[in-house]
Amino acid sequence: MKILNYINNEWIEPKVSEYANVINPATGDVIAKTPLCGKEEVDAATKAAAAAFPGWRETPVNDRIKYLFKLRDLLINNHDEIGRIITEECGKTFGEAKAEMVRAIENVEVACGMPMMMKGEIAEDIAPGIDEIMLRQPLGVCATIAPFNFPGMITFWYLPYALATGNTYIVKPSERVSMTMQFIFELIEQVGFPKSVVNMVHGSKDAVNAILDHPEIRAITFVGSTNIAKYVYRRAAENGKRVQAQGGAKNPVIIMPDADMDMTTQIVADSAFGCAGQRCLAVSLAVTVGEARNSFNEMICDAASNRVVGNGLDADVQMGPVINQTSKENIEKLIGLGTTEGASALVDGRGTTIKGYEGGAFVRPTVLSDVQPNSEIWKTEIFGPVLSMMHVNTIEEAIKLANSHVYGNQASLFTSSGAAARKFRYEVDAGNVGINIGVAAPMAFFPFSGWKDSFFGDMHGQGMDAVEFFTQKKVVIERWPKEWSRKF
Repeated sequence: MKILNYINNEWIEPKVSEYANVINPATGDVIAKTPLCGKEEVDAATKAAAAAFPGWRETPVNDRIKYLFKLRDLLINNHDEIGRIITEECGKTFGEAKAEMVRAIENVEVACGMPMMMKGEIAEDIAPGIDEIMLRQPLGVCATIAPFNFPGMITFWYLPYALATGNTYIVKPSERVSMTMQFIFELIEQVGFPKSVVNMVHGSKDAVNAILDHPEIRAITFVGSTNIAKYVYRRAAENGKRVQAQGGAKNPVIIMPDADMDMTTQIVADSAFGCAGQRCLAVSLAVTVGEARNSFNEMICDAASNRVVGNGLDADVQMGPVINQTSKENIEKLIGLGTTEGASALVDGRGTTIKGYEGGAFVRPTVLSDVQPNSEIWKTEIFGPVLSMMHVNTIEEAIKLANSHVYGNQASLFTSSGAAARKFRYEVDAGNVGINIGVAAPMAFFPFSGWKDSFFGDMHGQGMDAVEFFTQKKVVIERWPKEWSRKF
């Protein structure tokens, strides 16, 4: 498959010498090659988007969202095909791929409410004959630097809100999974947006740096590892841009003795091993409290051992491969490191080979018990199907342990006690909190939060946070004395 840029409503084959392989992680086959563009291509897309901005800004919001309604319908009508492409290049199961696009579509639907969401405010007669008005206005050209693990969804945390509020947009997909966004941009082409309102440029570090440095790009959104998130946030902020930079995670789940263990085990297993652990809300650390350890440890090991691993397009498969062989090797090294640090591999997913898919990057679900606080395996985001387990005696100890980590993306509690739930949600230092929920993914009309080293910025993706991020407030104070109005 030939991967192209989309600039000025035209498909353009960039003149580059370097390409990144898009690999089907279940087979190891190269299925596309992503052009590694740089400053020249980013500049072309940015200039086109900047030229389109005045006309798009002046387009009434009611007319802007008509394009989004059409995009929504096209995404729904092509849901299965998008899911198939996601599975082929990302590895997750077909069901997981379709589920991520449900949330993408929901974000388009929320952004279709922009006539209400971006309303300003007015206060009449703040002084005799003086009114004060707050208006929301778009920023200009905005851009997304997207990750590999959700090739379809994450761009839609931002893009529909940016367009609905009157900004023009550039998407830079991950070079590892460029096929999904290419297909979605074919749908965007069918929508018929005015020229250069929506653009796409492919590439890696050179393209990222060009986006971070370009003077006409006003706002940038990013999702990835914490190290890169810090880099993006710092460099973009130094250039005067607004930034949302979502970083890594090490999400804890606390399991109380009074939890429904059957439900808890199923949900925690789905959270830890779903999408092969390659999502920023995956549970990666289970903390059992008191007697909860006795039953949970055995049950979660059974769930991990019995999970069906294979090609995500095959029926009955519950977990696909990780993104590539390099990731597989890193995950297996971290599992080994954990055992050398004193943890026990109750279920060991290393060395996995799936019949018929011998070239695939498979790691079976892994359960490590007795992980030590402040060990490397405790500190490091593994980003794979590995669940580390620790044990404490009280909920106070569990919350203290959860809060001691540098990350603060998600934390969950399983209990039947309302008092424990209230204490947990009040005291835990995490932006997304689950009570008897394994993946606390906010609905599209709520912000996707994140604290500490899991997020850099002030306003998050989705909902009203996205509206705030993609607009700037203008306050107007105007005097119209009453005697002037009597002249007309």
